[in-house]
Amino acid sequence: MKTFLKIALIVVLALIALKLSPVLFVGAAVGLLAAAVLGAVGISLVLALLAIVIALALALAPIWIPVLIVMGLISLFRKTGDKPAAPAVAA
Repeated sequence: MKTFLKIALIVVLALIALKLSPVLFVGAAVGLLAAAVLGAVGISLVLALLAIVIALALALAPIWIPVLIVMGLISLFRKTGDKPAAPAVAA
């Protein structure tokens, strides 16, 4: 008798799942559409932020490129024999 009840329960659950499958499909489709829209908005915001950062770097290039050149020349010609490059860390 227990086997019959188990089979009957499985059949009833399968019928319920078949009846609810269109609702689940519509819910999944709406969820995927919302994810696609939010993903497109997120990617466009990241690209806009990247464009702003690049524009700022290009606008400030007359300042930071000569500063980097001077710092590079100073580090190239500085004597490193007087003091160690990095202090020893006590463990």
